[in-house]
Amino acid sequence: MLDLLQQDIQYLPGVGPRRKDILKKELGISTFGDLLEYYPYKYVDRSKIYRICELHGEMPFVQVKGHILSFEEFDMGPRKKRLVAHLTDGSGVVDLVWFGNVKFVTQNYKVGIEYVVFGKPTIYNGRHQFAHPDIEKADELQLSEMGMQPYYSTTEKMKNAGLNSRSLERLTKSMLERLAVPLAETLPPFIVNPLRLVSRDTAFRNIHYPKTTSDLQHAQLRLKFEELFYVQLNILRYASDHRRKYRGYVFQHVGALFNDFYHNHLPFPLTEAQKRVMREIRADMGSGRQMNRLLQGDVGSGKTLVALMSMLIALDNGYQACIMAPTEILAEQHLTTIRQFLQDMPIRVELLTGIVKGRRRQEVLDGLISGDVQILVGTHAVIEDWVQFRQLGAVVIDEQHRFGVAQRAKLWGKSENPPHILVMTATPIPRTLAMTIYGDLDVSVIDELPPGRKPVVTIHKYDNQTTSLYQGIRQQIGEGRQVYIVFPLIKESEKSDLKNLEEGYAALCDVFPDFRLSKVHGRMKPKEKEAEMQRFVSGETQILVATTVIEVGVNVPNASVMVILDAQRFGLSQLHQLRGRVGRGADQSFCILVTSHKLTDVTRKRIDIMCDTNDGFRIAEADLKLRGPGDLEGTQQSGMAFDLKIADIARDGQIVQMARDEAQKIIDNDPTCQKPEYTMLWNRLRELRKTNINWSAIS
Repeated sequence: MLDLLQQDIQYLPGVGPRRKDILKKELGISTFGDLLEYYPYKYVDRSKIYRICELHGEMPFVQVKGHILSFEEFDMGPRKKRLVAHLTDGSGVVDLVWFGNVKFVTQNYKVGIEYVVFGKPTIYNGRHQFAHPDIEKADELQLSEMGMQPYYSTTEKMKNAGLNSRSLERLTKSMLERLAVPLAETLPPFIVNPLRLVSRDTAFRNIHYPKTTSDLQHAQLRLKFEELFYVQLNILRYASDHRRKYRGYVFQHVGALFNDFYHNHLPFPLTEAQKRVMREIRADMGSGRQMNRLLQGDVGSGKTLVALMSMLIALDNGYQACIMAPTEILAEQHLTTIRQFLQDMPIRVELLTGIVKGRRRQEVLDGLISGDVQILVGTHAVIEDWVQFRQLGAVVIDEQHRFGVAQRAKLWGKSENPPHILVMTATPIPRTLAMTIYGDLDVSVIDELPPGRKPVVTIHKYDNQTTSLYQGIRQQIGEGRQVYIVFPLIKESEKSDLKNLEEGYAALCDVFPDFRLSKVHGRMKPKEKEAEMQRFVSGETQILVATTVIEVGVNVPNASVMVILDAQRFGLSQLHQLRGRVGRGADQSFCILVTSHKLTDVTRKRIDIMCDTNDGFRIAEADLKLRGPGDLEGTQQSGMAFDLKIADIARDGQIVQMARDEAQKIIDNDPTCQKPEYTMLWNRLRELRKTNINWSAIS
């Protein structure tokens, strides 16, 4: 059976070499097995036949049965004809209409013969009609066996070669008829039976030709579960293997630096969520196994404080620590924040980014080797081979552009044992996605804001309501607050956007002649950018006109208004990140989303969600559903390819969890992958790893 699934698709009747090339190029279908896993995108119920008198208004696709009474031909200009057939079933008459194809229709369909007609009925001149319907002889059609008709996605090139959805349906049916022996199982009974999953053979036959919606649902559950189960088994196998191979440093000592900081330098008492996360981190660091933990929390929830306390544990045990940020500006922000937290404590903290050059750079590198530099803040340059530590014990990765497993692995070579790793993300990630991108990490969540913080009020305004917007800005500045105004320079190469920002800045200077404005965008020189930001941070300017470079970076508790122009051009997560720049002080803060009146349904949903909630996890879930996992910021940069053929991480959260739980049981019972009762699973996983699925991205 396995050999038949690997059979070249050109040997399936109706394919041949030319169609094989098209199927391979357009859909990636080379074998019988590939066709079997090319799933329909929708189904139409073909089990019911309507009487013509039952047709009404706008109906979905339906079928009627009757015989053709007559044909009429109408000229529609040079070499253009409209052909109409009048079909009756005794209860009424409908018109079947074709534009062109006159010769083909009149040769193939005859008056007096009974046909089953399938299509979408519309009303024209007071009569129901079907344009270019599917027609088959009634005596040749086994309606009782048709059930739900599958529809397959096709491309323009395929249609030009005569390969439409119906063609794929016939090819799939022909192939399934050749699979006389049931398909071999790929899940053992001890998984299939308790979960009441149908067999693999039943699932594949019913996913293409379900008789009922129940058949379809059972087939989908089985195939989605299996796909997600092997992804999770692969991730967990990798994590288990890694933890057995690599012992972590044992940091049981919580000493003078940690205690001094905790008792004398904390800027505010830890929230219960921060305390819970610190307990989880301390347990990891003292366990003797390498910590691999993901720390999730909204902007302003206090992740950096937790990260610093984790690094102090490493320092108390005689080791160094580093924090990696995705951009230079964020690295500089972390450096400033950490130095402010530590104040006059005897800890040497240094920066290593592209702007640190020459002698200064060499001093930092020498300090790392000697151990004098205790905490290093840098970009991904930190993982390069030429950066060497004396004893690196803990690494914090601010994972906005998520470093994958391979990049994290490069850190392990910098020390005798792999350092403890804490991955932070300010973009809350839905649990189902976190389980798949970060499957090898334990997850901690800071789900409460520090005391005194008020939720940001988010308001939607249209771009013709600037008068009231400007009044609100004047009022806030009059009360001593500061304001961000963000222009949508999404990519730094978009010259038209940059021009909009420059023109907008000039216009705003005219609108607010009594106030001082700063301007920041990514194409400015670092020193210019830093100087402008510093003017805003110090309060010298009241309005910062900027692009999304301020999404990360400046922390100005006095800023209480975030105005986002052309907000329809931003994704939900990015809007949420920008909103997180305000609401950092005790005063009420506002986020104003400005859009045109012309909004798509998806964009309107995005804006409504932003106005309805400040909960980053709800926003991330919504973003995942609206945009899909491959579009979320970070998943593409990380090389994370979601090569899922039927499962949908956004919508199949319960099945992801179910697959995860079952995979975890297997790993717990057979961590070394050697027990005979699990042979089927390990063999299947090896087979899958040889396929074109991007397993390296999820392992």
